[in-house]
Amino acid sequence: MASELQLTFERELDAIAHDPALAGVEIVAHRARLVRRTTELKVTIDRAGGVDVTLCERIAARINAQLDRFAAAYTLEVESAGLERPLVRPGDYERFRGSRVRVVTNLTVNGGKTHRGTLRGMRGEAVILETDRGELPLPIATIKSANLEYDPRADLQRDKRERKAHGNRHGN
Repeated sequence: MASELQLTFERELDAIAHDPALAGVEIVAHRARLVRRTTELKVTIDRAGGVDVTLCERIAARINAQLDRFAAAYTLEVESAGLERPLVRPGDYERFRGSRVRVVTNLTVNGGKTHRGTLRGMRGEAVILETDRGELPLPIATIKSANLEYDPRADLQRDKRERKAHGNRHGN
């Protein structure tokens, strides 16, 4: 049974998700669990353009303002989804179509449980990956975890192309 603290936490997350002042902030994942005699609360957020420390602090302050009235001990962690953002909802597989991803399945599919490739979206109840060996449909019910895969080399190559293009425009 969820405590009043946990219920208030859930209600505040819902309010944050619908607050026009925080438009664009997405609650990617959250968790409340009892560890010893303390309730651990964790929130993972994302926003187009990224999440900074100031936004995490703002969200934490808002949640704390609601939870501080309780005598129960709790800890609160608000974090960015980061460069290797988890994909947790079916809509995430469409939203991040074209991105490199790592998907771990509960069952062995095509000889393995870890699959990397370019996300091609959803088809029915399957997530479609484009891999080196072709298209790989992964039933969503078998997915244990999925994350975007950050490749720093791609960023370096993009920066190099942009510098070269910028230099060429100025006759350098």
